[in-house]
Order: sequence, then structure tokens, then C-alpha cells
Amino acid sequence: MSGMTLIVKTIARLVVGFIIVFGCCVVLHGHLSPGGGFAGGAMLACGFVLVLLAYGRTETRRIISENRAATWDSLGAFAFLSIALVGYFSGAFFRNFLPLGRQFQLISSGTVMWSNVAIGIKVGACLFAAYLVLAGFRTAEDM
Repeated sequence: MSGMTLIVKTIARLVVGFIIVFGCCVVLHGHLSPGGGFAGGAMLACGFVLVLLAYGRTETRRIISENRAATWDSLGAFAFLSIALVGYFSGAFFRNFLPLGRQFQLISSGTVMWSNVAIGIKVGACLFAAYLVLAGFRTAEDM
């Protein structure tokens, strides 16, 4: 049995959902309030790091492996680049090519919200992948 005690695992199981939902809210509302893709992505990564710390590396790798995290990291970068290039081909780099909605509504900023989502995916996956790789360097002496 790897990971922490039953109490830590239970609390992590209860709290990680709230962390993930709050991270998603920060990413989605980044164009309306403080926060955005980087801050929300860091929160998402912290939620997955909590699972890694509570349940251990082997249990976490069954859910999210280094390859899956690297895939999400690449997808986030590709989505961000795609938004930039579609704007470029429609007239200017990062040009807003989507219609603007009503002010202070979730879908109101054209491409800014989608850029935040792409950055949130990239940052969350990259930070978690880095932590997952660094967790593999633990030796028997450290335990």
C-alpha cells in the first residue's frame, strides 16, 4: 500500500474536486476577474499534485501518466498557437475573430477566454508533469 494514511487519502479525495472546480472557474473567468490561464492552471496542477502526495506515484500514474500529461501539455500549446494563427490569417496576430458578447458575461471576450483555457491546460499539465517526473527521483534513502 503506497501513499499516506487513510485520513490523508480521505481528505484529499474530498478536497481535490473543489480544487479542480475552483481552478476551472479561475481559468474560465480570467477575462472578467483577477486570475486567468496561468493562475488557474497552477491550481489545477496543485489538485493533481495533492492526489500524487496522498496516494503515491504508482496509484497516480494509473490515472495520469507522464505521457498523458505531456499530451495535454502539447494540446494546450497547440490550441494557443491555433488561436494566434487563425487571428493572424484573418488580419493580425491574435486578432479577435470571434464575435463579442455582452459585457461581463462569460462568453463576452471573443478569443481571450479561449486563450486562457489553452494556457490553463498547458500550465496545469506542464507543472503536474514536472512534479511527476521529479517525484520519480526519490530514492529509498529519502523514504
